[in-house]
Amino acid sequence: MSERAVRVDTTSQVPPYEQIRAQLAALIRTGGLGEGERLPTVRQLAADLDLAPGTVARAYRELEAAGLIRTRRGAGTRVAALPSEPYAHDARQLGTLARDFTSAARALGAGTEDILTAVRNALNSEPDTAPAAVHSGTDGAGTTEASVKVTAVRHRLEQQT
Repeated sequence: MSERAVRVDTTSQVPPYEQIRAQLAALIRTGGLGEGERLPTVRQLAADLDLAPGTVARAYRELEAAGLIRTRRGAGTRVAALPSEPYAHDARQLGTLARDFTSAARALGAGTEDILTAVRNALNSEPDTAPAAVHSGTDGAGTTEASVKVTAVRHRLEQQT
């Protein structure tokens, strides 16, 4: 079993469902969550993040529509097999994320060169694949965090299903 953190910043202009979707998609695409690993139920993740279940359900629906997860009654929600070819990105969504990032960076007082340097550094850094030590709760600044506990699929059904 491994743990990964999903964080939701309620003060962000990015809707909570999109924050969840983007973080889980990144974990799946970078190998942080492998094929067949089980995601928490909608209700469990919603409770951990102190969000409405519909918010998490929307994120899961979008991940399922993108082919990143699959949900089966009685078997839960699991990471789907990734296609062998590189995944396509949504240019509109990428533009929105870039605008959100630059707006937040400018609010911190960063100039264009500082923002570009931060993006280059992020692109050149290795993704964090180590298990994250996380807690559920809020940091007082509007960010809630929950661990996403996942387990690999075994040839037999797990006791939890």
